[in-house]
Parts: sequence; structure tokens; C-alpha cells
Amino acid sequence: MSLFRLDASIRVEGSTSRALADIVEVEWRTIHPHHTVVRRQVGTDPVPAGAWSNIVNGSALPHAERTPEQNAAADLARILTDELADAEALLFAVPLYNFGVSQHFKSYVDLVLTDPRLAPGQPPILAGKPAVLVTVQGGNYTAGTPREGWDHATGWMRRILEDVWQLDLAVVTREFTLVGVNPALDQFTQLAAELKSNAEDLAVGHGRHLASLPRAA
Repeated sequence: MSLFRLDASIRVEGSTSRALADIVEVEWRTIHPHHTVVRRQVGTDPVPAGAWSNIVNGSALPHAERTPEQNAAADLARILTDELADAEALLFAVPLYNFGVSQHFKSYVDLVLTDPRLAPGQPPILAGKPAVLVTVQGGNYTAGTPREGWDHATGWMRRILEDVWQLDLAVVTREFTLVGVNPALDQFTQLAAELKSNAEDLAVGHGRHLASLPRAA
């Protein structure tokens, strides 16, 4: 059993998405203490900015006619896809940035989708793999809040992970992570503490479930 973990936070110390993903990983490791965890840090070690355009522009060319940059981008796409294909369980920790998906995660997904194995019409190599998406939000964008609908990331990520890659996905979200940082949110201190506790409990449950699920045949 192996776990692939991706972190998209630009922070290491004090990252709430990493902390929540750590809970999931700890639960997975409880059942699989000696198994491999493959890590991809796209927030602190992003994929090259020009990789996607290089591989798209070189995709119609014979290998010998591609530029070194185009071949390097294709090689990186293959490596990234191998990491997903080789793992039995997947964990993605992606914070909400400026009401949208992290540019680092978007660049990563764009590059992975160029791999020929994930092209439309190909056998779904990731279908049925158990996965957890951890996402954190500085504010609160749930139904009934003043900024309902301002989360433009979670829906897109679910579309990619659930519908395009066909993963068996569970999601844990923690809201109001900026309470205690932004004084304007101090009135929500108690609610933020409850949301934090609820998210941590959910992460525990998702981690245990992730560890118990075999990869679908």
C-alpha cells in the first residue's frame, strides 16, 4: 500500500491545510506504518511556469523535432502521472487563494492532463482510487453566509478529481482559518473553533477510511 500526498500551500510553518492533511496521513499511517508515502510539494516547489505551453506546443511534433524544453515538459508530465498511477491512495491538500484554486495546483493538473494516458478515450487509469481532498478557507462561503458562492475552487477541484480522474473522493473543508489573524473576524472566534474541531474530526474519519479501502480493480 502506498500513499501519494500533494501539498499546494505556499507556507510550511503554520499552514492549516498541511496540518489538516497531517491528520489524514497519521490515520493512514496507523494502519500502514511501514508503507511508502510519495510527496509532491507544488506550493513550495511548483512545476515550471512554461511546462504546460511547452508540452502543448510540442505535442504534435515528432520526438526528434521537439525542443529540449518540450521534451523536458513531457518527461515531467509522465513522472507526475506515474506518481498518481503507482499509488494506492491519494491525498491532496489545497488551500483556497483569492477565492479561486491555487495557481500551483492548477498548473500541476494542467500538466498531468497532457499525459497520453489521461487523454479522452483512454482507459481510466485512476478510476476508483480512494482519495481525500483537504481544503481550507480563510473566510466562510457556505450557504447562507454573506459571501456564499465566493468559493470558486472546490467545485473545480471536485470536477477534476471526481469526474475527470474518476477518483473515489472524500472532502474535508475547514473554514474561517483567518479568525485570530484578521481582527475583523474576531466575532467568529467560537464558531471558528467549532469548525476547526469538526474538520479535524472529519479528517480523522477520512484518514481511517482511506487506509481501509482497497484500490478498485
